[in-house]
Amino acid sequence: MLKFTKKEVIYLIIAFIVLSFCFAISTVGTDFYGILSILPLVMVGVGIGCISHETGHKFVAMKYGYQSEFILWPIGLLIAFISSFFGMVLAFPGEARIYADNISDEISGKIAIAGPMTNMALALIFIVIAALVYPLKFHSDIFNLIFFIGAVGFSVNSFLATFNLLPIYSLDGTKVLKWNIGIWIVVFAIALIMMLLSISIGAENMVKLFIGM
Repeated sequence: MLKFTKKEVIYLIIAFIVLSFCFAISTVGTDFYGILSILPLVMVGVGIGCISHETGHKFVAMKYGYQSEFILWPIGLLIAFISSFFGMVLAFPGEARIYADNISDEISGKIAIAGPMTNMALALIFIVIAALVYPLKFHSDIFNLIFFIGAVGFSVNSFLATFNLLPIYSLDGTKVLKWNIGIWIVVFAIALIMMLLSISIGAENMVKLFIGM
């Protein structure tokens, strides 16, 4: 059974709130009312993304008999906040620390890749939801809201997956690359394509292409 420590829950809540504001700021800029209007929608994608990311690490770690705990990095959150004013979010909220001696590169890599792959799966779920409700969004404010949540959720989780797979110290990509460069290349390429699609053509245009509208 997955268990989160009290300290870990507090860390996740802090990371969730700060990153939600960061993604809202990077989307609408410094418009205070714009931030407030988009924040609840962003929080859905970020909240589910952050919690699921860490749950992915924990689940695989538990499978191999290890304990995993999310450790907050305040400086990383500050970097994310500052970068959001430039239209991007350099998300360094913390790391999943594995409490084990002499853990192999393979197991470490599999635990690390579980987080980004969870975000990739969530991104696909969000875009599918957006595609399903797209024809209805023109006739109902509720479906329009669901569509927007799906679009934002796809963009946020695609970014979280791609960013965490970068081979930078403390990020998951470093451990995955150390374990298997081939797997890292494939997974990173897929995540990168998803993120670039969300940036270049946008979730709504992607949905239009999917459903042929």
